[in-house]
Amino acid sequence: MKNKLMLLLILLSLGCSSPEQPNTITISLTNNKMSLRFSGLDRGVIGEVSRDTIGKGWQGLVPVYRMPADTDMKNYQPEQPGKYQSVDSAVVFTPDTPFTAGQTYFVRWYRFESGKKASNYLRGGKRLGQTQFTDLIFKQ
Repeated sequence: MKNKLMLLLILLSLGCSSPEQPNTITISLTNNKMSLRFSGLDRGVIGEVSRDTIGKGWQGLVPVYRMPADTDMKNYQPEQPGKYQSVDSAVVFTPDTPFTAGQTYFVRWYRFESGKKASNYLRGGKRLGQTQFTDLIFKQ
């Protein structure tokens, strides 16, 4: 009887947990093609990072880089300088120098929320101290 009750409690606790909702961000050029618009970010994150008085918060979360000719050198590229602004439920990046026509750029989206469960480490999918990211490529 105790085993059945324990099994029922375990099944209920597993069934009640909600699946993890990953952030899905999209990048688009603004109408004047001078800026990038990041949408799909969590509103709470936008609010917290927008309060950063130094203004370097967004550069740490969604830095923009110029794609090198040798793509193996992507990790060694300097960040594209520019300004980030939160507009409505999106973030707009305007570079200091305009994007070059025909040049490929990429945005490195750091997924800080992934891998926070101990089970991910136990399964071997994530490693401690390793930050997961996705490179989102776009061409001007």
